[in-house]
Amino acid sequence: MTTPLRSAAVRSVHATSVRHNTSFVRTASAVWRGKLADGKGEFKTGSGKFASPYSVPSRFGNEAGTNPEELIAAAHSSCYAMAFSAALTQAGFEPVEIKATADVHLNKQASGWNIDTIALKMSAKVPKIDKTKFAQLAEEAKKGCPISKALAGPKITLEAKLE
Repeated sequence: MTTPLRSAAVRSVHATSVRHNTSFVRTASAVWRGKLADGKGEFKTGSGKFASPYSVPSRFGNEAGTNPEELIAAAHSSCYAMAFSAALTQAGFEPVEIKATADVHLNKQASGWNIDTIALKMSAKVPKIDKTKFAQLAEEAKKGCPISKALAGPKITLEAKLE
């Protein structure tokens, strides 16, 4: 049972969320020490929930640590999964599970290193949806995902598989 006080508090929180949560700034910071070839860096997210070392060997080899492309892949795959969930829900479907992967292709070209493709791969368990509607909503989610929009420079591909 909702009490009048609790009900007022819920309305107040909701109203605050609607008014103030129309724009967000998310932050991460990085430090690099030394020359490129033998230097090392570390980054951390603004929330403090994720931090990691990075270096040329972790970016272009197998050294422990992460790299910018892996972070782009994490951001894109998680954003896409959320966007697809939203698209499914808005269309009246209840997704059980969405698994998304983003492969960020970093290639050396005459002009230097370039990300020329991001390959999204997704599989999902969604009851009561046909393959046509699934594919349509998957493509709409790719186009509507804020990270997809931010990364519009490279070609972004999508492989969607209904389980």
